Amino acid sequence: MGKKHYDVEKDIRYLELLAKSFPTVAEASTEIINLQAILNLPKGTEHFLADLHGAYPAFQHVLKNASGNIKRKVGELFGNEIRESEKRELCTLIYYPERKLELVKQTESDMDDWYHITIHQLVKVCREVSSKYTRSKVRKALPQDFSYIIQELLHERTEDIDKAAYVKGIIDTIIDTGRADDFIMAICDVIQRLVIDQLHILGDIFDRGPGAHLILDMLKRYKNWDIQWGNHDVLWMGACAGNDACICNVIRLCLRYANLTTLEEAYGINMIPLATFAMETYGDDPCTEFMPKTNGGSELLDEKNARLTAMMHKAIAILQFKVESQIFHKHPEWQMEDRDLLSTINFEKKTCMVDGKEYPMTSCNFPTIKAGKGKSAIELTPEEQDLMNRLHHSFTTNEKLRKHIKLIFSHGCMYSIINHNLLFHASCPLNEDGTLKEVHLYNGKKYSGKDLMHYTGMLIRSAFQGDTNPEERDYGIDYFLYLWCGPDSILFDKSKMATFERYFIEDKATHKEQKGNYFKLRDNEEICDHILDAFEVKGPNRHIINGHVPVHAAEGENPIKANGKLMVIDGGFSQAYHKTTGIAGYTLVYHSRGFQLVQHEPFTSEEDAVRTGADIKSTTQIVEMTAHRMLVADTDIGTELKKQVDDLRELLYAYRHGFIKEKR
Repeated sequence: MGKKHYDVEKDIRYLELLAKSFPTVAEASTEIINLQAILNLPKGTEHFLADLHGAYPAFQHVLKNASGNIKRKVGELFGNEIRESEKRELCTLIYYPERKLELVKQTESDMDDWYHITIHQLVKVCREVSSKYTRSKVRKALPQDFSYIIQELLHERTEDIDKAAYVKGIIDTIIDTGRADDFIMAICDVIQRLVIDQLHILGDIFDRGPGAHLILDMLKRYKNWDIQWGNHDVLWMGACAGNDACICNVIRLCLRYANLTTLEEAYGINMIPLATFAMETYGDDPCTEFMPKTNGGSELLDEKNARLTAMMHKAIAILQFKVESQIFHKHPEWQMEDRDLLSTINFEKKTCMVDGKEYPMTSCNFPTIKAGKGKSAIELTPEEQDLMNRLHHSFTTNEKLRKHIKLIFSHGCMYSIINHNLLFHASCPLNEDGTLKEVHLYNGKKYSGKDLMHYTGMLIRSAFQGDTNPEERDYGIDYFLYLWCGPDSILFDKSKMATFERYFIEDKATHKEQKGNYFKLRDNEEICDHILDAFEVKGPNRHIINGHVPVHAAEGENPIKANGKLMVIDGGFSQAYHKTTGIAGYTLVYHSRGFQLVQHEPFTSEEDAVRTGADIKSTTQIVEMTAHRMLVADTDIGTELKKQVDDLRELLYAYRHGFIKEKR
């Protein structure tokens, strides 16, 4: 460490601030030793999930079992020491300790003996999953009631003859004082917390399934997680911000999948005004096209409820097409005015125009649409306007929804670069030759790649900030709709969203949504390298990780693309996708040895998991393994810690050469 490395006089103000935290040579030296030690620990395990779509039970189970990581560690730890059935029982206890304890008590004749054996096993598992971390980090993860006891058990072993009686005494006392159940639940929670160091969600918590609010409540209690916003998340953000088209889309999707639980029970959105309006307007309409899909995880509807749902579905869909068209005409720069298909309907011929061609419609019963020239077709009737006002108020003043959206904002952005991996939900718009495509944002400014994602995130944040320029704030609120269905949207990137065509036109050629160039070219390793370079992602083993487009595993589609440079981990968590994909989702685990892609089969229920030990059947595929075990030093945190070490060394230099005085 030569003097030439430090320009202390230049950094003196910063070093004086640093000296307040480390006022002596001894304290600065101790911190350097501590940080250097951390750099040599194994890298923590990262867990990647995408497109949860309200599938709370499956999400909860995957989080509890860490995509099979706990099962793998239990298998490695106990080998042939215990039977496979006992390993399965132990895993189930770790996942669902409270419910499993209830079952054990119904069949176990000697609970004290069971407690002794089980607590020893749990301590062994906890010791294994905590071995990657410093004692300080482990201590922070421990529950206050049992912090001291767990620390003692983790750091003392029964193999040490001198300490065997000490450890036995601790466990005996836990049992004798009636705290065994509480202790088991506490240590199981610690295992779940420590087996995964960081959780990455690549978007789409909302829609289709009924449990998005439960997922967010669970994440609120989770310590280390981030999210890259998906198109369905942005739709709900837009609804909360007051974009009427987003509000209609949110309600329409809930009705389409017979999922009013999220709206009514989770957020208390009053659907009675919509139901009343729908019955009055479409009471004589069979609404055949709008019958709900009941494969989204909701209970089957009886005929009466299915009929009411279909009427509400049609009512909100027509309202959606109207308010969407109004926004498209308001922003001609989006070049989406041709998506105003209501204005092209010929009521006499029962046809409409799509891309300049006339098509017959499956039905043409639209009592709220005025036939005529201009934009009269997309004007809201007084009854529709009153309904829209009520729905607008319900979404924009909903306290629980605002808290959940704030949570998503505080933990998320459009993209992240973490440990040489570029994470974003859907697309990075490209030209036909694979170069980054420039896209218009606010005030006619064009951006591409990293800047496009950054400024898009800034723009939609402005929709929730009261101190923003009102014009920019209004544009930000409108832009949520473009992100949902705009051709160059980083969350959509298709030629159109053919919702109207799928409802009313039989010709399937009109249903086709042409994918953008990113989806056509992303299997090209050179294109992926170009994107990674543009985002300044460093390192030899760098990757793009996406969700958004379900992987059709049943048809042989491979989620690993571009020779391993890109991974798509949307295998369809939601039950609504299972028939299409043939599986129940992918998750990705990135530990100190490398990447493992886990393919899941459908989760049955928590009841089955607890009673029979049924776990999600998973297939693990090794994507990439490293020649050496990765350490904290190889991660982003490691880079930051090295900078801190350099700063502390400079502080030591300043102390020893009299630039700064020690405060003993």
